[in-house]
Amino acid sequence: MSRPLRLEFSGALYHVTSRGNGRKEIYFEESDFELFIDLLSTVCTHYNWVIHAYCLMNNHYHLLIETPDGNLSKGMRQLNGVFTQSMNRKHHRVGHLFQGRYKSILVDKNAYLLELCRYIVLNPIRAKMVNSPAEWLWSSWHCMVGTQSSPDWLATDALLKYFDKKRTVAISDYIHFVEEGINKTIWDDLQHQIFLGDDEFVEKHQLMQEQLEGDLSEIPFKQRSVTPLSLKDYELHSTTRNEAIVKAYQSSGYTMKEIGNYFKIHYSVVSRIIAVNKKENNAK
Repeated sequence: MSRPLRLEFSGALYHVTSRGNGRKEIYFEESDFELFIDLLSTVCTHYNWVIHAYCLMNNHYHLLIETPDGNLSKGMRQLNGVFTQSMNRKHHRVGHLFQGRYKSILVDKNAYLLELCRYIVLNPIRAKMVNSPAEWLWSSWHCMVGTQSSPDWLATDALLKYFDKKRTVAISDYIHFVEEGINKTIWDDLQHQIFLGDDEFVEKHQLMQEQLEGDLSEIPFKQRSVTPLSLKDYELHSTTRNEAIVKAYQSSGYTMKEIGNYFKIHYSVVSRIIAVNKKENNAK
């Protein structure tokens, strides 16, 4: 049996699902779907999430979440917890709404972003609830094709740019791409039930997870909360920018985005610098 995925880092991409307790419905009327979307908007704003695709089914939901600040569990605790409380108050019910913990799969963005965006909006068709994604109101499809305005947290433009620079052409190509995916599956490539990527991707992130778990098990609790230096101090006391970045990140006091903002580089560059440093240390 696979271990639960607890790997969180800046720029991680997850396919997240959460099902109703006993596979029962989690939305009882149309306004419940709207309530969830409103709450998702709040969570995305607060935790700096980017949603690439979503679909709310009657008894579960699918989200494709990118976390620039590496904080999936905190945001999910807020999303599912507050939604359960809101639904219990609204419908005069008690108890659990969701069946245990949400399920998250770490995704290789370069290889599976488009495939998952297609898979997610096709869920109602595969469930034989509708004949086309346009008939299901509660997915990112409508924002993608321009029949609904897109919220700031939904990466509509970023996704359309994969198809064409001209919006009308990109939307047409996106629609065709989705239509071609009706009978396709991507889960044959799922590894250990928690990774969607090739062997190199899995090995890299398994090692990352083991290192994180090992670090925590070896460091006494009181020593984990040492106050970090300021980013300026890390810069002044390092011989190179990259050394300062690595020291700041290893202090656990800053996210990759915060470090990137200070050094005026994208958080993905920070991630690469840290990864190279780990690789060099492992080779010694």
